[in-house]
Amino acid sequence: MHEIEPGYSGLPVSDPKQQELDVSRWRKAERSRQIASRLALPSEQRRVHGKRIAGHLKKLIGDAAEQVVSAYWPFRGEPDLRSLMTALAFDGARTALPVVIERGRPLVFRLWKTGDRLEKGVWNIPVPADGAVVVPDVVIAPVVGFDRENYRLGYGGGFFDRTLAATTKRPRVFGVGYSSAFMPTIYPQAHDIPMDAIITEQGEMRFDVGV
Repeated sequence: MHEIEPGYSGLPVSDPKQQELDVSRWRKAERSRQIASRLALPSEQRRVHGKRIAGHLKKLIGDAAEQVVSAYWPFRGEPDLRSLMTALAFDGARTALPVVIERGRPLVFRLWKTGDRLEKGVWNIPVPADGAVVVPDVVIAPVVGFDRENYRLGYGGGFFDRTLAATTKRPRVFGVGYSSAFMPTIYPQAHDIPMDAIITEQGEMRFDVGV
């Protein structure tokens, strides 16, 4: 918080551009801290957390038959939900992964299930090589951090917010991460779109109004 201008403590800020710059700088520092924190978790603890998160998500998604569910390929210590995708596919869901087409454009979602061919995408994250482009009914998005209003701190590219803003059919959107990623606020800006729910190893995060 020491890097934020006084306006973020309730004092007026006369320069919106400076305010935006301060938030961006603060988010960059917080992003690095949060990623380092989750990478420091023992791999077995991350595995157990991921399994619990998958169980909570499966209950929230409910009847998966005929639904298109997009998750993600785990990156930099994120919860590994590949087993969940396998289970959902077994239940009749069509599973997908997000694909970055280019900077500044929304994501596309391509069908993928265990065993389908992958290729390297942006940041060398595997993406479907052949899957058809689909519109998800459920989107599971990893978070770097999250706050009490279900806003998500991501990697700074704005891909998920841009994608949700462009969609004509709003999917159910679950942000997932470890409970240690909680932040009182991410200082949401006009372009930020909250998740429908945040899921951690503790289950769906709920916050009392006014707390």
